[in-house]
Formats: sequence, structure tokens, C-alpha cells
Amino acid sequence: MDERYSPKGIEEKWQARWREGNVFAAEAPGSESKPKYYVLEMFPYPSGRLHMGHVRNYAIGDVIARARRMQGFDVLHPMGWDAFGLPAENAAIKAKAHPADWTYSNIASMRVTQERLGLSYDWAREIATCHPQYYRWEQQLFIQMFEKGLAYRKGAFVNFCPSCQTVLANEQVEDGRCWRCESVVTQKELTQWFFKITQYAEELLRDLDGLEGGWPDKVIAMQKNWIGKSTGAAIRFPLRKPLADGTAALEVFTTRPDTLMGATFLSIAAEHPLLDQLSEGSEAAKVKAFAEKVRSTDKIKRGAVDYEKEGQFTGSYVMHPITGRAIPVFVANFVLMEYGTGAVMAVPAHDERDFAFAKKYGLPIEVVIQKPGDKLDGATMEAAFTEAGVLVNSGAFDGIPSEDAKDKITAALARDGKGEARVSFRLRDWLISRQRYWGAPIPMIHCEACGVVPAPLASLPIELPRDVEFTGEGSPLANHPTWSKVACPKCGKDARRDTDTMDTFVESSWYYLRFTSARHEQGMFDPRAAARWMPVDQYIGGIEHAVLHLLYARFFVKVLRDLGQVKIAEPFTRLLSQGMVCKETYRCPEHDWRYPEEAKAVEGQAGKFICGEEGCGKEVVVGRSEKMAKTKRNVIEPLSLIERYGADAARMFSLFVAPPDNTLDYSDAAVEGMSRFIGRIWRYVAINGDKLRAAGRAAPPTQGPPGDPMVELVRLTHKTIKKVTEDTTTRFRFNTAISSVMELLNALGEFKLLAPPHFSAAAFAVQTIVKLLSPYCPHVCEELWQELGGIGFACEQAWPVFDPALVEDDVITLAVQVNGKLRGTVSIARTASEDEARAAAMADKGVAGHVEGKTVKKVVFVPGRLLNIVVG
Repeated sequence: MDERYSPKGIEEKWQARWREGNVFAAEAPGSESKPKYYVLEMFPYPSGRLHMGHVRNYAIGDVIARARRMQGFDVLHPMGWDAFGLPAENAAIKAKAHPADWTYSNIASMRVTQERLGLSYDWAREIATCHPQYYRWEQQLFIQMFEKGLAYRKGAFVNFCPSCQTVLANEQVEDGRCWRCESVVTQKELTQWFFKITQYAEELLRDLDGLEGGWPDKVIAMQKNWIGKSTGAAIRFPLRKPLADGTAALEVFTTRPDTLMGATFLSIAAEHPLLDQLSEGSEAAKVKAFAEKVRSTDKIKRGAVDYEKEGQFTGSYVMHPITGRAIPVFVANFVLMEYGTGAVMAVPAHDERDFAFAKKYGLPIEVVIQKPGDKLDGATMEAAFTEAGVLVNSGAFDGIPSEDAKDKITAALARDGKGEARVSFRLRDWLISRQRYWGAPIPMIHCEACGVVPAPLASLPIELPRDVEFTGEGSPLANHPTWSKVACPKCGKDARRDTDTMDTFVESSWYYLRFTSARHEQGMFDPRAAARWMPVDQYIGGIEHAVLHLLYARFFVKVLRDLGQVKIAEPFTRLLSQGMVCKETYRCPEHDWRYPEEAKAVEGQAGKFICGEEGCGKEVVVGRSEKMAKTKRNVIEPLSLIERYGADAARMFSLFVAPPDNTLDYSDAAVEGMSRFIGRIWRYVAINGDKLRAAGRAAPPTQGPPGDPMVELVRLTHKTIKKVTEDTTTRFRFNTAISSVMELLNALGEFKLLAPPHFSAAAFAVQTIVKLLSPYCPHVCEELWQELGGIGFACEQAWPVFDPALVEDDVITLAVQVNGKLRGTVSIARTASEDEARAAAMADKGVAGHVEGKTVKKVVFVPGRLLNIVVG
């Protein structure tokens, strides 16, 4: 065995053997009696190249999968491709490559990298969501949801990306920009398809409680905030005159019905469907211009507390539901359709936003809740009073505490048919229509005679046509000369297919179920397989999916449960949200580019770099550490690291440098450090292999005189087993698990192999290291296991089990108190008696000084923890 570890040949060798042995297949013969464990990393979009952020995600999942397999579980660990999406279509526009060709080419390239990393996937279950045999079942589910009223069409203002020429869900708008291309998002009124996720709002919120302890608190909080439950009242304000469509009242939702008597105007959203009808006379043109301006503004800004409040009088009035007085209606930039009804009763004296608005436009401010011990006056108030108090200027409700008044006023409105108690949610129905090509076609048919009807199930899948033109304008499906032409399945007359495709989050909302029976041809999945494997035991992915994908996946499981296809209510039992991988950047003042690799160090001037662009040479500024992304030119490709250091070193780096939920800063030196660590283990076995093999499987010594190095090494090995087991399968602190193995290797390096008994202690420690590290750096561990005379694959060995008796120290530190105050500590045997502990304590000068000359009245001894001497 060469003392120098050369990873390339060894890694290729073991990857081939794993494939030949079908080692990572789930449900292998004989596994029926094993407990199941389903570990899944969020599958990637096939953009063409993996980066270190992917490696970190996959390495985490692979460690968990391999460790659980060694612990005796039947492990399902699949991989696939979230293959629909805008980048493929954009590539078709720019490079004249068909999206399908571009996507499948990228899948092949990315799979090579994953295989080179030695990831333990059951590749027989591989799926690509762009394949018709995948999305056909999605189309069938759409029809089922349509028949249940869970899929429907309506006209609405929607987020529209002018660059991508498509509609975006609220969750896909980040700071007012498209989450894909970062173009400014505008508002456009279209008729769109929605999924009725709001029907499950209460359950989605309630069931988050059952995920506590398994999901990160931050993710649960983000979902609760997005669902946004509010309890209050719906109040109807009669219009002074009915609208053209017969609408006689405007309905508002408020959490403060106690302030109703202080309402002096109503504010409605620029997207409110009645805005055009409410705009009267000379105000109509002003309202239209103002509304268009507001609709193009980022909704996050509009909802911000410090955003300047602006509005425009609509020309219409409503009547106060109790006093009957006329109240003007404004369209305001801070009111959003996403909250309540899109109309808000404005109470300036008791709401900060309304107060600022009223001050700006000279509207009345009427106090209806009085501050205890004070007398507020709307004319002199400098800020709204938003706390609890007692009602004033509220007629029959005067003198009632404001909290009690909420129920009393709501009840009074309900008696008169002018309102009722209501629960409102921030969550809105999921808009799934996309005016793009590269997505699953919506399986609906539009007939002038029959309306909108589902496509026959026998016609599924409705496949995408290949012969399309990609111009970047609108949907290629709508522009195709024949694809949309079809006979109506009800009346047989000429009709047309729906030319929208589904949001790509639809595919990722159920893929975890498809993995349980990836080749099932009678439905979305085999119900028996789903019953065996679901829910996913451990899910792994980025925090950026806390609201998007995870909420939709939870919704889909509940829909499928209600359709009788699954029996579970939640898809993922445990969630690990890994942190980002970042890299230090360099910026050239001339090019404004980042040069993580091209920047050149200036010889003799530490920390100074110049631009590597030919002909430039200007000094670059060392920037902050930023998330790896192609747009930032700071991506480190895994294949380059694999070629240089080996896959095991790349894996170990991603697991060791930081806890999995923290940000990981990339460093060449850190990867090299992991390579050196692997080399140390290799050299130890290479140098001592004969002695280690000679020990065979002889039991190592577990007893001996105090300080016996053989026993201490065995004890340390058992402690390492305990620590690595906890850190790998429970705490997910992979960095400290690796550190523990490093400490054991250091101790092993200092241990002298003098005689056969020493050989057995060292062999036990080395064999344990190989088993414990097998999930982390599997290739080198397979080779070392073979060199040590091991039988079979290292990854199929039983996970080491520690002896509880051997993880406790023989010598402990005992706290010694005198009259309850700590006076010192002493080192004693773990099994020391009270008399031995007392003798050791009295031998300590610090303790003895507080006892000498005094009478010992009592001694309290807690074995292994405390000795308290009471004197007087």
C-alpha cells in the first residue's frame, strides 16, 4: 500500500463497485423487515453545472442516508430533476436550442458530477419533471381539483414580469422584482387559473404546531406569518348610491371594530375590482392615473411603515353603518388586496397609517378611545393612540373597555345585518397560470358552447409540441398554428386548448411521492409504496424555500389526502435548512466585475490584488463574502476540486467548516486541510497495516491499571462513537463529529504499537474510524476497510455501538463546598466513597482553611457531583 493517497483511481474503482452491486437500492430483497428511513434533498433545477452550494446540500443528505443504512434501516435516497422552468426557454431564445434538448443535456452533465461525488442515490428512481410520463399525473390531478372546486379561473390583477412575459405568484416577487431575472414586476389584469389553497389555510396553520421540534423555528415562523391569521369583523358600509353593477355596500375587514365610531374615511387598494365604478366625474382620470402608478410600485414598499402615504379621492361616499354620516372613499397606496377585502375603514386617531394620511389630506381625526388618566384631542394629537383604553364619543358604547367593545360592537352589527365576526388570512389562492412554453400544459379546453371543460383523461398526457418558435414575446403555445385546435369533448364542436402552462412549483409539490414508485403507470404513485415510505423522515434544502415550495408541498399532501390517495397530513417530518455557501469577492473599479479566481496577488504586498483582465492590471477591492452565484462570477465548480483533491475532500470540506445551518465561507486552504486529514488516516494504515491486520478482530482491552494507554485508547474510541453517532444522526453537527474523529486519530498517532495487545486496541480504533467516516468520505474508507482485511463494503457494515460503561471517566472532578459555598475542586475516582471524597477534600488547602478549628456538623455527599461540609 503506497503511503501517498491518490484519490482519482480509488474513487472511480469504488463508484463502479457500488453500481455493480446495486448497493444503494431501496427495498432490496430481505429489507422488508427493516424499519424505513426516507431521506431527501430538494432536487435541483438542471441549469448545467453544480456548485458548492449543491455539494453541501447533497453531502448532508448523503451522510444521513449512509449512516442510517449502517444503523439497519431500509433507506430510500432518490434523486431527480426539477426540469421545467424559464431558464430553459430563455436559452432557447438566446442560443436557439430547444428547451428539451438544453434540459436533458444539462441533466446528463450534472449527473456526472453527482456520481463523481459518490452520492448514494438509488438511480433507478430518477425522475425528470419535464417528462410526459411525470406531468400526465399532474394534469390528471388538476382535473380532479377542478371537479372539486379547488382549481378555478378568475380575473385579477397579477404580478407580471415584462421580461419573462409571464405571471408570477406573490412568493416569486422579491423586493418588487422577478425572482428569476430580477426585472421590475408590474401589475396586469388577466384571467388566470388558481389553486384554492385558502380552503386549507386554517389547517396549514394549525398543523405547523405538530412540526415543532422537527422543523427549524425560523421556517415555522415564516410560514405562520405568510398564512397570517387575523381575527376581527367584516363591516359593510352602504354606498351613498349603488354602483352600476348593483353593488350597494363596500365591505371592510378590521381587527379593531372597537374603533368603528372613529372612522372618518375609507381607503381601498389600487387593485380593488370596484375602483373604476367608484371613480366619478372629474375624479375618474385622476384615479386612473394614480392607480396605475401604485400598481407598478413594489408591494413590500407599499406595506412598509415608513413608506409615504398617498391617495386620491374617488368621488364616491359610503354611509357609516351606525351613525349614517357620509364618509369619503379614497384609493390609497398603502392598502393591499392581499389583506382582508382590499378596503379598510380609516380611523386616524387610532391607527398610525391613517393618522399620517389624514394629516396629509386634511381629513377629520376623531378620538373614540380615551387614554387612561388623559384626555386626547384629535386637533392637537401628534401621533395616533393605538393602545387599549375606554370608549368615548361612541354613543351607546361609551365607557366600555376597548377590548370588550370589540365583541359588543361586532354583535350589534350582526343583529342589524351590517357585519359579523370573521377570521381573515393573509394567504391568497395560488396563481398557477404561466404564459410560457416550458411547463406542464393546463389540461382544459375552451368551447364557445360548453365553456371551460376538462380534457378527457384518455387524452393525457397533453404533450408540448416540438415545432415551436421562441421569440421571447408571449407564449409559443398561443402562437402555434395548430396545437391549440381541438374538438370539444362534450359537444364535438371546434374548441381550443388552454395555452397556459402550470407554475413550476406544481411539479415540486408532489415529486417526493413519485419517488416512492417512480415507474408506476396506473397513477401518480403506488398507494402501497406511499404508505410504506411517507412521510419523508428527513428533508434537506435552503431556507429560501420556507414559504414557496414547502407551503405548496404541504397543501398538495392535504389535497391528496382528501382525494383518498394518501393517509398522511404532512409530507416532511424533519427539515434541515442548510446555510449558504459564500466566497470572498474582488471588484475591479474599471470593469465592476468580481474576480474570485482571476484576481492576481501582488508579489511582496500581502493582501493586495490586481485585476486579471488582460491589459487592465488595476488594483481590485477585496469585497465581502457573497453567496456563490453565476451572476457574481464566484462559483467554484465541484469537478475542479474533485480533480485536484478528490471527492472525499470536497465532501469533507462542505461538512466540516461550519454547522450545516450556518453560512459556509469557501476557502481553498480548508479543502486542502481536509485532503491532508484524509492523507493522515491513509498513511497510518499504510505504515501500520501489517500490525493492524495481525490483530484481526481480537477484542481490545477494556480494563487495566489507571492510566493504561491501551484502555485509555479504547475508552476514547467509545467516547468518539457516542459523539459521532449523536452528531451525525440526531444533532446534525457534522463538523464536531469530524473533529471528534480528528482527536481520536491524534491519540492513535501518539499510541505506540509495541506488542499484540497494543495492536488490538489500535485496530479497534482504526476500524471504528473507518466505519464512522464511511458516510463522510466513503471512497477512502472503502479502500481502507479492504486494506484492514474487512469483508464486504465498508458502507454495509453495522454502525459502531458504544459501551455506556466505557464512556464514563474513571477520574472525575468533584466540587467541594463549605457551608454551601464553593471552596475548591478535587480529582477523585468515579467510584470513590464518601470517606475517600472527604479525605481528598481535606487534603486541599483551600478547603482545609475553611474547616480547621471548626466543628463538622454534617457532610452532604452526592456521588460524582458534590461534597458539602457543614461546619459551625
